Amino acid sequence: MADRAGELVTETFEYDGGRRVAVYVPPDKPEAVVYAGDGQLISQWGKDLDAADVPPTLVVGAYRTDDPDEMARIKEYSPSFDEERFAAHERFFVENVRAWVEKRFGVALPAERTAVCGVSAGAELSLALGVRHPDVYGAVFSASPGGGYRPPADLVAPLPRTYLVAGRQEPWFLENATRWADALRDAGADVVIEEREGDHGDPFWQEEFPRMVAWAFNR
Repeated sequence: MADRAGELVTETFEYDGGRRVAVYVPPDKPEAVVYAGDGQLISQWGKDLDAADVPPTLVVGAYRTDDPDEMARIKEYSPSFDEERFAAHERFFVENVRAWVEKRFGVALPAERTAVCGVSAGAELSLALGVRHPDVYGAVFSASPGGGYRPPADLVAPLPRTYLVAGRQEPWFLENATRWADALRDAGADVVIEEREGDHGDPFWQEEFPRMVAWAFNR
């Protein structure tokens, strides 16, 4: 077990009237960084990495919208529903948050040490951003992806390495993950897909997170 604890730092950005970002800062100098949607959830998982056999990893989580309508979140996370809203969130996530992380924490790592992570609708976000910005995110972690955003027909290299996972008790999401794995492999990407016992929910995804980080950064 790690004998020192990391630190959770939060900041509020002007985007969308005030959007929070939480960052888990490991006890030692970060050698990798993971950016994630649903930040109020995934940033908390950073502490799990301190006890795992992985390099010190900064976990940056941008909070989801406060709008209680689930479609508001989906429109930010999937380019299939509202291109303008997705693009605004994309700029916030890819440009503003990364620039702040570089300035605030001095962390600006190359793509091969940078991943984008998401679960459920957020897994669609991670796939979309990975495909659109392979020069920024060298790895994608996608857990139980929704089906609103499907593989584009024009997937071409370079593509990020991609780790997909879904549970046997969530067959619709497993089907979506398999669709993406097949499409990315056909386009020449390095892909891992894990099918595990589990259902749609935080404990299942949290348990997988250290495995994702180890796969991406223990090379």
